[in-house]
Amino acid sequence: MGWPGRLNLHYRREGDRTVAHDRHDGPLRVLQALYPEGPGICHHVLVHPPGGIVGGDRLDIELRLEANSHALVTTPGATRFYRSAGEEARQALAAHVAAGARLEWLPMETIAYDRTRAVNHLDFTLDAGAEMLGWDLLALGLPAAGEPFAQGRFEQQLRLPGRWLERGVLDFDDPKHAAHTRRLLASPLGWAGHGVLATLWWASGDAMGTARIDTLLQAAREALQGSELHAGITSPNPHVVVLRALAHRTEAPFAALQRVRAAWRQAMWGLAAEPPRVWRT
Repeated sequence: MGWPGRLNLHYRREGDRTVAHDRHDGPLRVLQALYPEGPGICHHVLVHPPGGIVGGDRLDIELRLEANSHALVTTPGATRFYRSAGEEARQALAAHVAAGARLEWLPMETIAYDRTRAVNHLDFTLDAGAEMLGWDLLALGLPAAGEPFAQGRFEQQLRLPGRWLERGVLDFDDPKHAAHTRRLLASPLGWAGHGVLATLWWASGDAMGTARIDTLLQAAREALQGSELHAGITSPNPHVVVLRALAHRTEAPFAALQRVRAAWRQAMWGLAAEPPRVWRT
């Protein structure tokens, strides 16, 4: 039997303050609301006390940001999808960001262990006037411990309805797909032998003009100067700017994501970086 968990987070603006309410069921919850930047921006840290997600577990997270609220959501450690002998483990995030609201979705890395069978879906709906920045840091297996991701199945989807859809499946369980998955991970047109894929995006409910897109692209390129990461940045449409980076370990891309996030925050919102405290422990 799996262990389901559900967490609902609701943010609304009251005067100069973003007020947060949460409701949880099962082993998924938040620490208290923190305001290191003042009352207008609520920092939440999501915690999953079991420490990992196993076959049969289902975690559902729902975020709702009302007009002009600002929420930053992170985690104190990695999300771990452990190996499974049968059932899938599933995590699903659904976020709705209203006009004038800002969301920062900034969890620590996701680790797909060898022999995992897991699905990770993230959906973000942005109304006109809403903005967000988010990242995803996916690490396959534990290569430093001699446990690469070589068996199992991992599916991940990132979606902004009507704006951006990305779905990737790494499938060693199906013999028809296993050879293709190996080629994808090894090919210079795929992961090029790396085990970590970092994705950072800026998204807007309104179409961004050329000037704003150029500002995001330039700020990211400047923040990445001197980095040895295999990285690139593009704007697939006027609503989204996406940065990708490949690495063998998580430390370098996580540091790079923080630098670009800080540059975007300053350039687009006029805000200092203010990294959550859990990133420094």
